[in-house]
Amino acid sequence: MSTNTTSAYSDFHLQFIAGEWQTGKDDSTNNNTNPYNGDTLVEIQQATKDQLNEAYDAATQAQETWAKQTPAERSAVLYKVVNILDQRQEEIVDWLIKESGSTRIKAMVEFGATRAITLEAATFPNRVHGEIRPSNTPGKENFIYREPIGVVAVISPWNFPLHLTQRSIAPALALGNAVVLKPASDTPVTGGLLLAKVFEEAGLPKGLLNVVVGSGSEIGDAIVEHKASSFVSFTGSTSVGKHIGELANGGEHIKQVALELGGNSPFVVLKDADIDQAVKAAVFGKFLHQGQICMAINRIIVENEVYDEFVERFLSHVKTLQVGDPNDQGTAIGPIINEKQVQSLRDKIDEAQKEGAKMLLSGEINGQLVPPHVFTEVTREMDIAYNEIFGPLIGIIRAKNEEDALSIANDSMYGLSSAVFTADMQKGLRFARGIRAGMTHINDIPVNDESNVAFGGEKNSGIGRFNGEWVLEEFTRTHWISMQNEPREYPF
Repeated sequence: MSTNTTSAYSDFHLQFIAGEWQTGKDDSTNNNTNPYNGDTLVEIQQATKDQLNEAYDAATQAQETWAKQTPAERSAVLYKVVNILDQRQEEIVDWLIKESGSTRIKAMVEFGATRAITLEAATFPNRVHGEIRPSNTPGKENFIYREPIGVVAVISPWNFPLHLTQRSIAPALALGNAVVLKPASDTPVTGGLLLAKVFEEAGLPKGLLNVVVGSGSEIGDAIVEHKASSFVSFTGSTSVGKHIGELANGGEHIKQVALELGGNSPFVVLKDADIDQAVKAAVFGKFLHQGQICMAINRIIVENEVYDEFVERFLSHVKTLQVGDPNDQGTAIGPIINEKQVQSLRDKIDEAQKEGAKMLLSGEINGQLVPPHVFTEVTREMDIAYNEIFGPLIGIIRAKNEEDALSIANDSMYGLSSAVFTADMQKGLRFARGIRAGMTHINDIPVNDESNVAFGGEKNSGIGRFNGEWVLEEFTRTHWISMQNEPREYPF
C-alpha cells in the first residue's frame, strides 16, 4: 500500500487478515450503500469461518511477540496513528458521511472522539502497573502483575462506527493484545477496514489487527466462541448483547466480556431550569445523528410548572432544523441507516398514536429521511417512552414534581446515560445521584464521552467500562505471583 497520505485509501472490497488484504471466500456479498442516495460504495465478498480461524491463528501468534515489545514501541505506533488520522481527516470524515449517514457536524464530532481515544491509548503502555502486597507468611513477597489479556474479539456498531471501534482496538493494542474485529454490516469501512489501513500505514506488525467482514449467520457466533479469544468487546443492541453474553459464558470456554448495549436516556427539566438552555440542549441531544445514538435523549421529562413553556419553545426550535443531504453543512438531520430501521420508526409512530400520545410535529418520510416527530401527553408506560427509539422521534412526559420526575427517570430497564437541568447545582447533584445510570450530566446532554472518564452503563445497558484507567483493567489480566525467599515450615 502506498504511504502517500494525500491519496485515497483503496482495497475496501477485501478482508484484512494476517496483515494481508485478501478476497473473502464466502458465497455472500456485502453490498455497502450510501443511506442517503442509495449509491453502492463497495461490494465486499464476505469471509468464511475458515478465514476467521486464519485471523485468530495470526492474532495468537503475533500477540506473543507484541506483548514483549517495550512500552515506548507500542506507544510509538499509536502516536503514528494519531498523526495519520490528522493527515487523513477529510478522507475519513467523507467516509463517515457517505457510509453511516452522518451529518458533517456529527462526523466531525466522531472524528474528534476517535482521535482523543487514540491519543489516550498511546499513554496506556506507560500507565499500566502492578502492585506489591505484604504477606503473613514469613519470607514471602507478593507481586500483582497486570498482563495483556491475549486476543480480543471486537464486534462494533454502525452508529458511531469509527469511534466505537477505535475505543476498543486502540486500548487493546496499546496494552499488548491482538484484535480480531467484525464490523457492523452497514459500516464495514468506517467500522473496521479504514482503521486497518491507518494502523497498517502506522507500521503495526502483521497479524495484530484482523478485520473480518462476514454475515452473522456465518461468523457471528464463531467470533465469540473461538477458543483463541480471551475477551469479547461488543457494542450494540441489548438483545444481541445478551446472546453474546450467553455464548461467551455458556460454552466450552469462559470469556470476559464488555457489553455496551441499549439506552433509554432521560432528560429531566426541573421547574427552576434555564428553559432556553434546556431547549437547546434537548434538541441537540435528541437529534444528533438522527437520534441513532445509545446515549441520545429517549425521554424528555418536564416538571408541570414549566411543561407548556418548554414544549412551545422546543417545538419552535425543532422546526428550524434542516433535514436532507448529510454532506450539506447546514443539515441537522440526515438519513436513517437502513430501510429496516425506517420501518421500525414507522411502527413506533403508529404505536404512539394508538396509545394516545398527541403528535404535535411530524412530516413526510422520504426514502430514509425521517423528519422530527414530537409527541406530548406521553406517559411512562407508552412504547415511545419505555423502549429505545433510535431515531428522530421524541415523547415529552409531564412530571408532577421533582420526586415524580426522578421516579419516571428510573422507570426503565436501561441505565446508560441521563441528564438533569436545574439552576440549583446542589439539587442537581442530589437528583443526579438518585438516577440509576452509569452516567449523569447536570445542565448538559446525556450524549457525552471523554477519553479519560469512565464510560458504561447499568442494568440492561451493559457491563464493563471504557476509557482511562477503567479500560486498563478491562483489557489486562491480574496475575498474582508470590516469591518464597526462605524455607517455609509446613504442618506435615
